Amino acid sequence: MTSLRYFINTKPDFDEQYGAPEVSDVQLKNSSEELIVKIQNYVKPVERNGGDGVYLGTAGIAYMFYHLSKIPILSENRSDYLNKALEYLKPALVVATYSTGNNRKDSPSFILGNSGIYAVAAAVYKAVGDDRESNRYRQVYYEAAQICKEPKFLNCGSDELFVGRAGYILGALWISKETRTPLQKQDIYELCKIMIQSGREYASRHYSPCPLMYAYYQVEYLGAAHGLCSVLQALLSVPGYLDVNPSDASDIKRTIDYLLSLQTNEGNFPAAMDEIGHRSELIHWCHGAPGVVYLMAKAFLIYKEDKYLQSCKLMADLIWEKGLLKKGPGLCHGVAGNGYVFLLLYRLTKGDNKYLYRALRFYEFMESEEFKSNSRMPDHPYSLYEGLAGTVCFLADLRYPLKGVFPFSDVF
Repeated sequence: MTSLRYFINTKPDFDEQYGAPEVSDVQLKNSSEELIVKIQNYVKPVERNGGDGVYLGTAGIAYMFYHLSKIPILSENRSDYLNKALEYLKPALVVATYSTGNNRKDSPSFILGNSGIYAVAAAVYKAVGDDRESNRYRQVYYEAAQICKEPKFLNCGSDELFVGRAGYILGALWISKETRTPLQKQDIYELCKIMIQSGREYASRHYSPCPLMYAYYQVEYLGAAHGLCSVLQALLSVPGYLDVNPSDASDIKRTIDYLLSLQTNEGNFPAAMDEIGHRSELIHWCHGAPGVVYLMAKAFLIYKEDKYLQSCKLMADLIWEKGLLKKGPGLCHGVAGNGYVFLLLYRLTKGDNKYLYRALRFYEFMESEEFKSNSRMPDHPYSLYEGLAGTVCFLADLRYPLKGVFPFSDVF
């Protein structure tokens, strides 16, 4: 018998008779500060820690400090957080500058490479009032669009989230929002067209059961990290694109509905097309319901069809039952990443206290001796996506839950 991937959730679920869940702000504050001290002690802002983009490197820690600087309840520390963000950003920028000449086709990579670093730089410099540097990094980011326009600029697959066009598009939307500057619509619309064409061609060539399909390293992934749902989320998120491209809009919706048809009775999704019909045990942001939920939430907001909201609620119920992952506290495949689903549902349902309650219980479990003693240490225990930097973002958002957002995945 295989051991469970998750801790048994022994907490009672939310009961309306007890009213709104209480947020122990002092406890959240103390937990966050303790984790921040650990991160600063173990990861120094030096070049050897600056690689691997926002996923693992110092740019991800810079994002964490930038995120903290925007939380209203933490406003008295805003200047300190932004200074720390700059401190951790600079070695990543140095590494990005070195690597640009080695393989220009890596430069559009948002989660794992240079573009994510430039996006964080544009936002941080804007926040500290240095418009010149902010504009410079925005421009560097926008220049990478030309590389993305090459239909197969990456041999492994050019459309997914971590290194491909989906990540680049979501990053461009994030920059526009954070720096309050216009979206480079012409480039982004062109990239959407290329992604649609790429998906149609692949689906036709491989006799896919839906209009759009993609592969990454020859695997037809469906989850957020490398798969179909992030591609669709990126396409849905571009303002105005669906309205002026009705044929593309039709194929996007038909593909979303196909993906929705794969949801199991308990709420999960297969990690890839070759796993359809097999029991899916992966309940991670990267593979499974905790990542697909952002697509279905976006679909609900756009199409206003209840089936997408019900899909999200079913995923949240699954995560409540099986989402206390043994892999650690992080975002990509950890408890904080799954806890963010409840903050998403809290916003999506306009304040249903059940979801805030569940998010707080996941935080409390991470504070338990059971979790601290028996969960795995991630390979990069202090990073944004695998480790404590992402956990800090989650704890901060618990203190201001109606604006809580998984990094770079705000569907509202």
